[in-house]
Amino acid sequence: MTNDRPASAIPKAFAKALDELSHAKVRKELKFTEIPAPGRLAPFALALSGDVMDVVAPGHGPQSQEIGRTPFLQPAEQLATGRFILLFDPAGQELWNGQFRIVTYIRARLDHEMGQDSMLASVAWSWLEEALRERDAAYHSAGGTATRVISESFGNLAGEQDHIDIELRASWSPDSDHLGAHLSAWADMVCTFAGLPPLPEGVQQLPHRRLS
Repeated sequence: MTNDRPASAIPKAFAKALDELSHAKVRKELKFTEIPAPGRLAPFALALSGDVMDVVAPGHGPQSQEIGRTPFLQPAEQLATGRFILLFDPAGQELWNGQFRIVTYIRARLDHEMGQDSMLASVAWSWLEEALRERDAAYHSAGGTATRVISESFGNLAGEQDHIDIELRASWSPDSDHLGAHLSAWADMVCTFAGLPPLPEGVQQLPHRRLS
C-alpha cells in the first residue's frame, strides 16, 4: 500500500486520499481486494483488484441435492476484471501535471457480435469518459489504449470455442482531492464492461481502511 512504510511516514495528502477512497460508493456486484502496489511508479501507491462474477444459482435435478446441507454450486464465471492504482508523488511528475495519478486496467469477454464491432475501442473509451462525468470526477491529462483481443485455440485445445476480449488501459490525473468519486467511476466502468445495466440503487460503501 505504501511500500511498507509506517503510518507515521505517510504524507497527510496521501492519508487523506486513502480516506476519500474508503468512502467511495460502488455497486455490490463488484468485489474488491487490495493487492500489492507497484513500487517503481511513485513513492506511494495503493492498488485494488475488482471482479464482477456471474451469479450461478444452484442447479436442479441430481446435482442440486444437498451434500452435508451444502447445495452443489457450479463455478461462477468472471464477467469482468480490473485494477485500480492510485499513485502519489509529493514532488509531482511532469507527465501527471500534479501529485496524483490514477492508473486503471479493465478486461471483459464479449459476445461474438459485439466483439466484431469496428467501433469497439472508441466505445470502450467513451465508457470511461461517461463514468467519470456521471460521478463528477473532474480530471485532466487523460490517456490510454483500448485493445480487442481475439483468442483462437489450437492443438489439444482446438475444441474450445474462440473468444474475443476487450482491454482498456488508461490513466488520468484528478482535478481535486475528492478521490472517492474516481474510484466510484472506475467501479461503474468495470460493471459496464461486464454488461450490467445502469443501476442507481444497490450501492455499497467500502469498509474503512487502516493506514497501518
